[in-house]
Amino acid sequence: MDEALYEQLALNEGGRILFLVMDGLGGFRTAERGSELAEADCPNLDRLTSEGITGLLDPVAAGITPGSGPGHLGLFGYDPFCYEIGRGALSAAGLGYDLAPGDVAARVNLCTLSDDGTIADRRAGRLPTDEARAVCEAVLSGLKIDGVEVVLAPEREHRALLLLKGDGLDARVGDTDPQAEGVIPLDPRPLDPAASRTADAVAQLLDHARSVLSDRERANFLLLRGFDSQTDLPSFAERYRLRAQVLAQYPMYFGIARLLGMEARALLTGIEEQVSELVETFGQFDFTFFHFKATDSAGEDADFARKCAAIEEFDSAVIPAARALDPDVIVVTGDHATPSQYGAHSWHPVPVILWSSRAGRDLVERFDEDACVLGRIGRRRACELFPMVLAAAGRLAKYGA
Repeated sequence: MDEALYEQLALNEGGRILFLVMDGLGGFRTAERGSELAEADCPNLDRLTSEGITGLLDPVAAGITPGSGPGHLGLFGYDPFCYEIGRGALSAAGLGYDLAPGDVAARVNLCTLSDDGTIADRRAGRLPTDEARAVCEAVLSGLKIDGVEVVLAPEREHRALLLLKGDGLDARVGDTDPQAEGVIPLDPRPLDPAASRTADAVAQLLDHARSVLSDRERANFLLLRGFDSQTDLPSFAERYRLRAQVLAQYPMYFGIARLLGMEARALLTGIEEQVSELVETFGQFDFTFFHFKATDSAGEDADFARKCAAIEEFDSAVIPAARALDPDVIVVTGDHATPSQYGAHSWHPVPVILWSSRAGRDLVERFDEDACVLGRIGRRRACELFPMVLAAAGRLAKYGA
């Protein structure tokens, strides 16, 4: 995809775009039942499907399991093979930390270790944020690492941010999170000799955390992944000539939006508040990114019924309100699949709806993976979707004479 061409063709004027992302939306059929989307009762999504065009998206490329960063970059038209960003940088941006040159950030999972040192629960039961804050404070208490300032800030539930500041730090450190349970955490290791000092500082931090948290029944250790440093991405607003905003409940999604230059005013506490903010602000922006997390959380917890219920909540709470705003374009999709059969991100494609008077209709009438494979969008990489969104909004000029 020639991203520079689309930047040249992007227009300053055109329709308003509502981009609805159900995190971890995708799933798959088994011999016993359909996917979560297939089993959920979604009359509003099905109606939107019947009035638009559909397809399947590979968030990065066929067979590749994406993280949330690459998954969202692709949806916004940034090829994840060309633009890379670690979870640490996303968490830092989401919490309002502007990384200075030389800073190193990592995503933290507060986890629970068994007596034998293996990981019993990577998410420590999704403990409340206030409890996570107390854990972070306990780890910082009495921590001293020569020449390194340490920030450990709660994000939401079991998630937190680790930020290291000091001379000679380097983000090329391997994850300590094996992203599996029943195994021991990995040791921090430098992926380049220049990162040896950083890996040593992380090892000191983890030794201290193991000691001060040893009496806790849950959230008694830290898992780290996505080490990164200062990251610069091409501006979404300049690239597509869109004034854009994000409406989200979790800092990380604020983070990616902020790094792209979208407006991010305040984290929202629930879907009702998100919808209320959407109704209040939609007319002020050319592009609104609305992020819904509950589908992903349920999938990660291997809870099929809860993921179905989350999809149904989105269908009833978001879609009617979205349509009442009379946007020129509505997109509904996910950043990746989180099938409850896996309890984790997977490589499976994600269904998409593109609804607009300029997009036309195909013959698909139900929003699920099996139906959308027949849609007019076809199956393509997610980064190929955004030019279609711009075109459907009347925001791409004619190419050539």
